[in-house]
Amino acid sequence: MRRKLVLLVLAVAVWLPSLQFLFRPRNPEALAAALAFRQRTFSLQEQSADRDVLQRTNPEWDLMVRTFSALSFANLALSEPARRAEHLAVVDALIARTRRDERRAHDAFFLPYVSAGAFKDPAGRSLFVDGELALMLAARQLVEPRSDYAPLLRERVDLITGQLERAPVLAAESYPDEGWTFCNTVALAALRLSDRVDGRDHGALLRRWVASARENLSDSRTGLLVSSFTYDGVTKDGPEGSTLWLAAHMLQVVDADFARDQYQRARAALLGQALGFTWAGEWPEAQAVAVQDIDSGPTIPWVNANAGSSGLALVGAAAFDDEEALDGLLTSLHFAAFPVHDDKGLRFAAGNPLADAVLLYALVEGPLWRLAQAPRLEAHR
Repeated sequence: MRRKLVLLVLAVAVWLPSLQFLFRPRNPEALAAALAFRQRTFSLQEQSADRDVLQRTNPEWDLMVRTFSALSFANLALSEPARRAEHLAVVDALIARTRRDERRAHDAFFLPYVSAGAFKDPAGRSLFVDGELALMLAARQLVEPRSDYAPLLRERVDLITGQLERAPVLAAESYPDEGWTFCNTVALAALRLSDRVDGRDHGALLRRWVASARENLSDSRTGLLVSSFTYDGVTKDGPEGSTLWLAAHMLQVVDADFARDQYQRARAALLGQALGFTWAGEWPEAQAVAVQDIDSGPTIPWVNANAGSSGLALVGAAAFDDEEALDGLLTSLHFAAFPVHDDKGLRFAAGNPLADAVLLYALVEGPLWRLAQAPRLEAHR
């Protein structure tokens, strides 16, 4: 009996480290192509049951899917120039639908509490919608300008600039008296990409925002950016993985050193690794109060693994060339999220269209940000 037990222990000891190889993707390019095939169809459909589910579950996700998809196909247009027109057609469809939905209902992409009070900013606008639509437009224009988009982008950028400049700590609201670091960094990236398109320079504002964020929006224990705050800059929720990974990536085109510092701090505080698998927590384990909301989703105890944070960590790992983390996250994804291949492409059964859009973006990101950071003379070559 003792011999059998020893053999069983030895077998498990050999098997567990090998488990990762059953789930590690061998061809990320094919994975991206399968995801893009499905996302293209989803993006071009005027009506979709999946989109209806997103709207009912969380209208914010509907807009975020469009943004991540638009950025993905803009990147693909740069990396696959022979298919540029095909990829840009998807971006144009997403922009058109978003502008149309915004005109139809001012609260189309918001949770109900957007009506619970009045915005502190006199313009009464949300940086969430303005920032995401501006980033879509700026990405499209950076790849291949359209004359009819130029005034739309300039108008949206001016609205964003006004919101930021009027805010006491240069961080604008997404909901009444509630600002999100996620939305602010998206808006900052939109300003940077827009500057590359129209020749304006918001660099001073971007530098002031970073300086203010270091002073007013950083957690004193970890040095990480907090996730939400009041209009006056008082912290509401502390550092949050599903905010930090994306914020660090957006900040790469704003302040590369600050962005890398935030990524490395988030990696140290939130990333878990074992036996070739990698996952991310939503909140630092030392944080006294960990809020679980619809965006964060549930956290697996003991290992501090959170689906929302782990999904956005793919973007961070890809953006900062962290191959070890990226491989481990993709391995965990294939182990836990159940990939489904069919005639429509690839989806993950444990996720939703937003999760698939985030993954696609993680796999194809790069060309846009390199173009945005290149010396101005190299733009559009």
